Amino acid sequence: MSLAAHLTRPPKGPRRGRRLRRPGPPGPYTLLPWLLLGLGAFSNLWQGETPNPWIGALGLLAFNSLYVSVVFRGFDRHKRDSPTSYRLLLAMGAITFSLAIGYGGNWLLFFPLLSLACGTILRGRWLGAGLITLALCASAVAAWRGDHPSESWTIGYGTFISGAVTAAILTLSETVMELRATRQELARSAVEQERLRFSRDLHDLLGHTLSVIVVKSEAARRLAPHDLDAALEQVEDIESVGRQALTEIREAVTGYREGSLSTELERARSVLTAAGIEPVIRRSGPPLEPGTETLLGWVAREAVTNAVRHSGATRCVFTVGSTPDQVHLTVTDDGAGPVDSGATVGGTGLKGLAERLAAVGGSLESGPGAEGGFTVEARLPHDTAYTGPRAAEAECG
Repeated sequence: MSLAAHLTRPPKGPRRGRRLRRPGPPGPYTLLPWLLLGLGAFSNLWQGETPNPWIGALGLLAFNSLYVSVVFRGFDRHKRDSPTSYRLLLAMGAITFSLAIGYGGNWLLFFPLLSLACGTILRGRWLGAGLITLALCASAVAAWRGDHPSESWTIGYGTFISGAVTAAILTLSETVMELRATRQELARSAVEQERLRFSRDLHDLLGHTLSVIVVKSEAARRLAPHDLDAALEQVEDIESVGRQALTEIREAVTGYREGSLSTELERARSVLTAAGIEPVIRRSGPPLEPGTETLLGWVAREAVTNAVRHSGATRCVFTVGSTPDQVHLTVTDDGAGPVDSGATVGGTGLKGLAERLAAVGGSLESGPGAEGGFTVEARLPHDTAYTGPRAAEAECG
């Protein structure tokens, strides 16, 4: 099955047409049933057990309206942090204390409801201080009234627990949603990084390979009239390069291509010679780490690709050396400079390599040399780790 067919194939399962929804945080409607705590106060009004029932009815209506408004605002982060939310909460507090002090009894249960509303609005140190103060006040009012079946401390305890549990659940739900959004952002970033990696690999692979094929084809055309055997050798090299390119492209597509500086330098010697450019390779220092070999191999490949495109280049020097802190690769030629260098065309070539090296603490500089020609210089730490897909798979395994 092709990649396109695999991506467009509908998901397996008995309910293909139904969109699966992940559970989200609780909504404000889940807190509305707690208003049933006020049924006792409503029953007192209905049975005429409350003095000045019209005042009590207006207070009950105002409290319920404010409760609904505050709870809905608490689930909207922008509205929750606005001064209006705190004003509404203060108004709820004033009504709660007035009704509890004036009527007592079942009206004391408005304290847990007020605490629940505080749990939807308050955060941080204000939450703890507010709930403790409210719980102490509820206990004090209940003890002063002394007309509720429950102990005064249970009113205070219920008041504190209502707000604390509500705030904990909402904070946890918000954290889960933020983590989910972060995971989605990381997944999107990973996809973008993989696309960038693939575009860089494809540019480097095809640019280098096509340049080699062009150079060797020109050499074969020049040699054919005079030395057929030498021309056939160039044709065989073209076939070998083409087969190697197919293998490398497959590896790049699957994300498992790991280059080598030594391999790229040997290829550079053959390609530059066929292009009529004298290769000079100077290498010193201890063996390099695999990650350093991989990245410097990409630099050597890009430098060779640019060198064969120069007009008038006759010599190309590769110098590999090291200091106590870094490894450096310098490629110098006497040509006019690359046509598509990162300095002139963004997003490809040397600019892409500079981004790769910078991501691991290295650097890449390119430009006209001090004595003419063009110079590419790459520097990397000794312990550069390879961060490609194969290394990541090894770590996960």
